[in-house]
Amino acid sequence: MLHNKHLIAGNWVGGDADFANAPVSGEADRFALGLPQHIKSAVEAAEQAFESYGNSSRSQRAKFLHTIADEIEARGEEITAIGIKETGLPEARLNGERGRTTGQLRMFADHIEKGNYLDRRHDEALPDRAPLPRPDLKMMQLPIGPVAVFGASNFPLAFSTAGGDTASALAAGCPVVVKGHSAHPGTSEIVAQAIAAAIKKCSLHPGVFSLVQGGTREAGQKLVQHPLIRAVGFTGSLGGGRALFDLCARRDDPIPFFGELGSVNPVFILPDAIASKSDEIASGWAASLAMGAGQFCTNPGIAILLSGETADQFIKTTGEALAKTGSQTMLSDGIAEAYCSGRDLVANSDGVYEILASDMETRNATPHLYRVSGADWLADPKLGEEVFGPLGLAVVVKDVDEMIEVAKSLKGQLTCTLHMDEGDSEVAQKLMPILVRKAGRILANGFPTGVEVSDAMVHGGPYPASTNFGHTSVGTMAIRRWLRPVCFQDIPEQIMPDDLK
Repeated sequence: MLHNKHLIAGNWVGGDADFANAPVSGEADRFALGLPQHIKSAVEAAEQAFESYGNSSRSQRAKFLHTIADEIEARGEEITAIGIKETGLPEARLNGERGRTTGQLRMFADHIEKGNYLDRRHDEALPDRAPLPRPDLKMMQLPIGPVAVFGASNFPLAFSTAGGDTASALAAGCPVVVKGHSAHPGTSEIVAQAIAAAIKKCSLHPGVFSLVQGGTREAGQKLVQHPLIRAVGFTGSLGGGRALFDLCARRDDPIPFFGELGSVNPVFILPDAIASKSDEIASGWAASLAMGAGQFCTNPGIAILLSGETADQFIKTTGEALAKTGSQTMLSDGIAEAYCSGRDLVANSDGVYEILASDMETRNATPHLYRVSGADWLADPKLGEEVFGPLGLAVVVKDVDEMIEVAKSLKGQLTCTLHMDEGDSEVAQKLMPILVRKAGRILANGFPTGVEVSDAMVHGGPYPASTNFGHTSVGTMAIRRWLRPVCFQDIPEQIMPDDLK
């Protein structure tokens, strides 16, 4: 049962103002509108909780994460039902995303139990060293304090209320205040109910987690500007993310803003590869473009290939494969409107030719495919911007040198992909030094949709893929965002943190 309110320090809090979700079918539900006063209460409670939670043991926090996962699974059918209503995602996708969400929580529980993330170091004292003695030095990573997390629109579970940002921050020992996304407030609330139940079962301070539902822009601004917030996790648009990033930087005490903002995830198709398996690569690209209505941050929106008959056939085959894709419901009206705007920008650009066009009604996305020369692509930076949806742009270059120029002109990306055979090694070797400077993940002979949640995964990249190239929002290394190193010099054993004793 929905409370239709905010969860703040264990209490369900309403207000005079509300807003409605926009379900795909059925009647809309109304939820309390997030206002600055709700943000203030949630952040102050998080700071109070940090006194105990920031000093809790790793085993206590691991138990908490496992309990959250259990409570989410206990509400699985309810989460799926309201998720379908609010987002239009199919049951299988929501069930899979719920499994990823609980899997992340358990992964971080196991990760902190091992203790390697603490990066503990010890330089023993050298009292007799000349000309100066060395003190005893011990170092470890400690939690930074309350963290703000903005729920994402495209992953209502895995990147939202109890998603990777929340899971990694709680694992680190940081209380979390989530600013829920207005596209799926009901889904967010049921997950928050699961976290609230876990807090009670584990006897934790209720301020360790709060959910403030979607609200005014001012509320989001107040969250990142609150002096008790020590870092921000965000997945969303370039414009919105950049505005919040600038607010964080302009604070009297600037804080890190870990934002994932936009990526076209280019695919370079090399000559021998396209000669030997053109149809296979074309079908794979079409499937990846259309997956989930193209609403993945790793959607490979651009393919770069050499001009010639093989390129012409490849583009034709891709168009035919995309044409077989039916319309798919997009996650929100806002995403659908942005997709149409991006499509129109591409279609009306100089030198762009339409390969596959389709009519789109309301939130029902249909695929589009376009073609442009390498020269025209290089002349128009707008063509390198993300279009969030099932749209592909084939960039046809005249030779390898122009392909390299396209690679050099790329902005920061989450991923870059090479499709290659053995005979393409020389070209690939020329591209690799460029691509590793452009992206956080480099793939060969695959497609980037589908991000493994693991130790080695990097889901981030140079700006504008993310605002901090040294982080990942997926995988165990994501915990580093919410930690800072502290050195202890000649500290007596009895007052040393337990993890350094």
